[in-house]
Amino acid sequence: MRAPAGGPCCRKLEGMPELPEVETIARGLNRRVAGDVIEYVWLGEKPEPFKSPAKEIASMLERARIATVRRVGKHIVFDLEYPNRNGRKSSRKRGQWIVHLGMTGRLLIASPEVEMAKHTHAVLKLASGRELRFVDPRRFGRLAVVRIESRSVAGFVAPGDEPLDSKIDRFFTLFRGRKTPIKSALLNQKLLSGVGNIYADESLFRAGVRPRRRAALLKRAELWKLHSAVQEVLLEAIKLGGSSVSDYVDAEGREGFFQLQHRVYGREGEPCLVCGASIKRVIIAGRSSHYCPHCQK
Repeated sequence: MRAPAGGPCCRKLEGMPELPEVETIARGLNRRVAGDVIEYVWLGEKPEPFKSPAKEIASMLERARIATVRRVGKHIVFDLEYPNRNGRKSSRKRGQWIVHLGMTGRLLIASPEVEMAKHTHAVLKLASGRELRFVDPRRFGRLAVVRIESRSVAGFVAPGDEPLDSKIDRFFTLFRGRKTPIKSALLNQKLLSGVGNIYADESLFRAGVRPRRRAALLKRAELWKLHSAVQEVLLEAIKLGGSSVSDYVDAEGREGFFQLQHRVYGREGEPCLVCGASIKRVIIAGRSSHYCPHCQK
C-alpha cells in the first residue's frame, strides 16, 4: 500500500490524558466510526508505537468491522468483528485494537486529501472513504491487537478497578492497608485504572485530604468522602469534555472545559477558592501535587 504524503505536525497533547479525556475521545470516535469497515492499513517504520508486531496489527485490522469504540482504563478499545465467507459477521471470530495515547498521541479522522501530519504512525482506510490516523510526535503511545477466539474470553481488561463502578466496600479494601501516600495510591493503576494527576488532586481537595497522608491512616469517613469525590470529579470532567490544560482536544477537535473548574491543580500560589489560603505544591513520588493547607488536613 502506498504511504500518504507527509505533512506538518499535529497539535501536541503535552500531558498524558486521564480517564475523562480518554472517555471523551472514545465516545466521539464511537459516534463517528462504529459500523465502518477497515479496508486496508498503512503502518509507519518507527517501531516504538507497536506493542504487537506490525504485521499482526495490519492482519487483524484489515477487513474488520468496527463494532464499538470504548474506554478501558486509560486505553481506547476498538471492538472488531469479522465477516464469514457469506459476508455476514462471525459469531466466533472477534478481535480488539488497543490504543494508548501516551503523552502526545491523537486519533484523527480525516479525508484522504487532507495532508498527513509528520508524526503519523498508522493510517486506517475506512469503507466510508475516510481515514483514521494515529499521530504521536513523542512516540510514547502504544498500539496492540488482541485476538478473541471464544465468547467466554473478555479480551483486554484494565489492571485495576474501574473508578466509576467502584463500590464503597471495595474502595475501602483497596486503600485501607496501603502505607504509601494517598496521592500515590490514587495514581496506582493496579488499584484504580484511569485516575491521573489532575483528578487525584481535585478529588483529594474535595474530600479535604492532604496528598501526603498515608492511605492506611485515613479514617473510614475520610475514605467515604474520597470515594464520592473521585466519582463526582470524574463525572463532572466527562460532562465538560475533559481538561485542556495544554493542547488536548477530543475526537471532534474541540477543547475540554473542566480546567475552568480546577480548584487546586495548576494553581500554585493562587488563593484557595474556598478559604483564600495560598495553594501549595509538593512533589510526591516524582509527581506534582497541589493542595490547600487550610482546607485539606
